[in-house]
Amino acid sequence: MSAALEEVLGRARKLIGEWEHEDCGVLAVKDFCRYAASLNDDDYIRRARAQEAAGEPVVAPPLFLAGTLSWQDGPTEDALQRDGLAAREAPCTDGLPVRHVHGGQSVRLGGPVLAGTRVTAERAITSADHRSGRSGEFVLLGITTRFTAQDTAEDTVDGAELMAMDETIVVLDLDLPDAPAEGDPRPAGGAAA
Repeated sequence: MSAALEEVLGRARKLIGEWEHEDCGVLAVKDFCRYAASLNDDDYIRRARAQEAAGEPVVAPPLFLAGTLSWQDGPTEDALQRDGLAAREAPCTDGLPVRHVHGGQSVRLGGPVLAGTRVTAERAITSADHRSGRSGEFVLLGITTRFTAQDTAEDTVDGAELMAMDETIVVLDLDLPDAPAEGDPRPAGGAAA
């Protein structure tokens, strides 16, 4: 196993079961509609805006929480990892020459996600395993995220689980074919400068 993958595995195993908490804020109909717009779901947007105008509760699209990668403004481009991910979406890999592949996700839906509800996310690494396959060695990271309601909104119980996700992230060595060695004046690809 490469030194980079060993480092990912070591970092991850130290963090197994340590839950991070994040305040996702108070969810608004506008947030739900932005998500629906990204899915080209005009029917949801019309229905949600009509419910909001009538003073009725507005429920988020079913996978709204799972489909939101970050509750912050997001990192600037220079803060992204080599593969374009933010550090939060690429745990235990900061500064290492690795890449990520999403290995799958299972989602358990809980209570309804209503506009006006303050949501908290709890996230932890739940497993870290070294594996080998046809394409070489890799590390599998298991991550669980739980979303809970933190304020009472109409029809929402404080502390109720709204959704839980189990994800698998595959961490591979970063392949840089024909990358020049440090100090080598040739550009990548091996051609002379």
